[in-house]
Amino acid sequence: MNITAEAVKQLRERTGAGMMECKKALVETSGDLEAAAELMRKSGLAKADKKATRVAAEGAIVTATSSDGHTAVLVEVNCETDFVAREADFSAFARDVAQAALAGAPADLAALMALSTADGAVLEERRRELIAKIGENISVRRFVRVAAPSATLGVYLHGSRIGAIVSLEGGDIALARDLAMHVAAINPRHLDSSAVPAEELAKEKEILMAQAMGEGKPAEIVAKMIEGRVRKFLAEITLVGQPFVKDPDVTVEKLLKQANAKVTEYARLEVGAGIEKKQENFAEEVMAQVKSAEKR
Repeated sequence: MNITAEAVKQLRERTGAGMMECKKALVETSGDLEAAAELMRKSGLAKADKKATRVAAEGAIVTATSSDGHTAVLVEVNCETDFVAREADFSAFARDVAQAALAGAPADLAALMALSTADGAVLEERRRELIAKIGENISVRRFVRVAAPSATLGVYLHGSRIGAIVSLEGGDIALARDLAMHVAAINPRHLDSSAVPAEELAKEKEILMAQAMGEGKPAEIVAKMIEGRVRKFLAEITLVGQPFVKDPDVTVEKLLKQANAKVTEYARLEVGAGIEKKQENFAEEVMAQVKSAEKR
């Protein structure tokens, strides 16, 4: 049958799929636009399931904050390439996920993806439809929601790849945001020395002891060396012990004392952190695509 260019255009606008895929679907459904869209949706969701095992280490960190400023979220949404991470549909989906996490207060990722957006679409269905449309694996990897009714929240995004939230008692929003910037830039492992796990500290002391003993110093000197090096270690890995990123002559602890403030909670997310990325050889990838095209 004759499929008009206008019908193909309308189906492309609805599905975001390629011209040939749209024409094929219209032929299979005898030109029925609704049936063709449904056919492509089913086909696309099946393809989405197949893409679920592909590594998605690019993406974006998105944030949302409540109107009263006392609740904020960070969400990591991943895709396979940085090109898609900048794509409008991907960005819109990521923002919708963040808004849902803020409004719905989900307990975990499964609960988050079961939530609906303002237009009534379930996030998990939106995700799979987006995979079908874009052609890459897309996943919502993790989220953090900080609610602090009596505290001030500072939120900072470094581009779209790193985000941080700091909950601050005392101080003001400017200080909270500066500390969120510090967390984003320096990535402290713990809030203060009391938050450092005993096993982590014991392991570091063991390493420092071996290093000091190897220097041939007397036992009393070794003890003082280890004490000093432990203090330095704790200062490096704890938020309050670190030099403030905007003024390295002042520690975060001193900055907080000057403002009569206290950090009660902080969170930081970075795109792809901890994901093992596949190393691609660009030249080989191009040649593989060329050979694949020649076989068609």
